[in-house]
Amino acid sequence: MKKVVLAFSGGLDTSCAVKWIQDQYGLEVICFSAFIGEVKDKNELRRKALAGGAKKIFVEDLKAEFASDFLIPALWAQARYENGYPLATALGRPLIAKHLVRIAEQEKAGYVAHGCTGKGNDQVRIEVGVRTLNPDLKIIAPLREWEFKTREEEIEYAEQHKIPVDASKKSPYSLDKNIWGIAIEAGVLEDAWREPPADAYVMTRGLDKVPAKPKYVVIEFEAGVPVKVDGVRKPLVKLIEDLNATAGAYGIGRFDQIENRLVGIKSREVYEAPAADVLLKAHHELESMVMDREFLHYKKVLSEKYAELVYYGLWFSPLKTALDAFFASNQKRVTGKVRFKFDRGHAIPVGRESKYSLYHEKLATYSKGDTFDRTMAEGFLKLWGLPYEGMASAPMRRDHKQSKT
Repeated sequence: MKKVVLAFSGGLDTSCAVKWIQDQYGLEVICFSAFIGEVKDKNELRRKALAGGAKKIFVEDLKAEFASDFLIPALWAQARYENGYPLATALGRPLIAKHLVRIAEQEKAGYVAHGCTGKGNDQVRIEVGVRTLNPDLKIIAPLREWEFKTREEEIEYAEQHKIPVDASKKSPYSLDKNIWGIAIEAGVLEDAWREPPADAYVMTRGLDKVPAKPKYVVIEFEAGVPVKVDGVRKPLVKLIEDLNATAGAYGIGRFDQIENRLVGIKSREVYEAPAADVLLKAHHELESMVMDREFLHYKKVLSEKYAELVYYGLWFSPLKTALDAFFASNQKRVTGKVRFKFDRGHAIPVGRESKYSLYHEKLATYSKGDTFDRTMAEGFLKLWGLPYEGMASAPMRRDHKQSKT
């Protein structure tokens, strides 16, 4: 029997897809779950996959690879799509595509499948990734093909075939979570005017439930990589997970935005990303201290392009690879500490220090101890403004006088 490897999250869509693919295509279904933070209970994933009729399931802990090979490059790039979303889901998809191809080749499967919708971005990220790595694999996308028009119909299908799912008609949220954040969709969130209900959030507390007293947190970087929190060295994955808990307890890292999807529609997106929000701010603050103005200003342009490439599913593209090299080129200097004040939904940078700092208090101060030579300013200003003096040249003045006559 021919085989298909299904990217299996254990959610409503992929749980239904296991049986649907068997019925419609007559293929042996092998499930693959990338454990990057979505589900804590691996046994539950196996139970769901086998209950739907899967012949085999691979559940692989890829959090360390995700953190080092996907999150760190995005951190160095300061990647936020449309100045907000830290790209948690978008960063996880190329990792899934990579291992989906690997397992398909290992199992000699001619097909791969995914549970992405026909109007979303993830179908692009998965399929472009798969085709880039192995264009011979055929791709099945049940959500673009099957007869179900609503999540309620999927829930009824799951109940009919005794497929265990967590979604219900009462709480129909669609969640996609990894250690960098969570995307929350469907249900009342599709009304762009309506405030997200409290029960929609998973990683962060509402402001009515955060601690009354602010908390100070120090994050330390070595060569662009966060390595310590409050002086305690931690592996990268644990540092991110612990920071999710600490910052999330203060309501930090909520995003509610109207987003331009790659497929051309606008969507209302709700995200939580406590650790990502804090670490992106920390890296930015430290880099601002150790790098020069021209680099920082130009990097903003490239960061925006990088975020678009990731969002558009072009992780394995030549341009993205080239930009990775650019952002990595200066990270040795991004070494030092950033101190934050966590207070009622805000992560406020209140202190920075680095042995590579280009900030010098004696030059910046207006108080005693100032070493800046003010006499240099006059010559600098004359040279800086020299090109613009030409704009008031004699020919222009003559033209102005002639126009009056």
